[in-house]
Amino acid sequence: MKLGFFVNDVEGERPEYTTTRLARAAVGRGHDVWYIGAGDFACEPDDAVRARACRAPTGTSDKEAFLENLEPERVTVDELDALWLRSDPADDVPDRVWAQTAGILFGGLAERRGVRVVNSPAGLSVALSKLYLQHFPAEVRPATLITRSADDVREFVADHHGRAVIKPLQGSGGQGVFIVTPDDEVNLDQMVEADTRDGYLIAQEKLPAASDGDVRLFVLDGEPLQVDGCYAAFRRVPAQGEARANMSVGATVEPAEVDDTMLRIAEAVAPKLAADGMFLAGLDIVGECLLEINVFSPGGFGSVEELTGVDFNEVVLEALERRM
Repeated sequence: MKLGFFVNDVEGERPEYTTTRLARAAVGRGHDVWYIGAGDFACEPDDAVRARACRAPTGTSDKEAFLENLEPERVTVDELDALWLRSDPADDVPDRVWAQTAGILFGGLAERRGVRVVNSPAGLSVALSKLYLQHFPAEVRPATLITRSADDVREFVADHHGRAVIKPLQGSGGQGVFIVTPDDEVNLDQMVEADTRDGYLIAQEKLPAASDGDVRLFVLDGEPLQVDGCYAAFRRVPAQGEARANMSVGATVEPAEVDDTMLRIAEAVAPKLAADGMFLAGLDIVGECLLEINVFSPGGFGSVEELTGVDFNEVVLEALERRM
């Protein structure tokens, strides 16, 4: 199989990233693998979609060497068997806004030419912001407000006893996240101003279970990813004095016990994920609620393997091969 991985920036890839773990597993299974960055595509006068792509090396088991000396070559994207869109649009804000939709746009062209594209470009176009969560059943979501109005936010916070979480509608990595407490009334307008500077904000009820962090549960083809009853999941625990459970702000990982509540949430969202063509997704769960769905570049396979001893990359590649 000829397989392309679309990423934000090829030079920014790291051995520990889930994308590169998947790429190494694909090479190990005998597939030809290329990396394609956001600025590497071209739709040429003959209507072919081409790219300056870097071919992943074969015959090396050194994970560090896997990303060394990658040289771009001209590749006809139309001739790939599969193209895996694995960029994070939030990483391109604010300096490369043009790059946020590059994978969706060129991936859509490749799909029309017979290339299998995952996750689906059409589905990803709907999921460009946290508004995507509102497409899923209300019973698995926390109470949520999406607005640009400070008055709306004040009313929402008051209705939830002065406690809420405010964050930009678009973004990731814990950027722009504010934890509102009853003592923050005087600063609420500044929080709203900061998060509406570039668009809408999302306010959610503050869940008591959030102090224990969240659980990321991976879903493959609409089913919780597992091997012999061991689920691909881990708990992200906030750092001391930090309310956000994001790895970028010092959170640590712990084993996660996947319970019936988490499986019920996964079952509730599966039909929509399947309908939207989401091959691999990461569900971020707190208590009985689903806080976010990562469908662009769900990461954490390294943490899962370290905690469980299970290599889930092989299972994911097998599923992609079956699709082909």
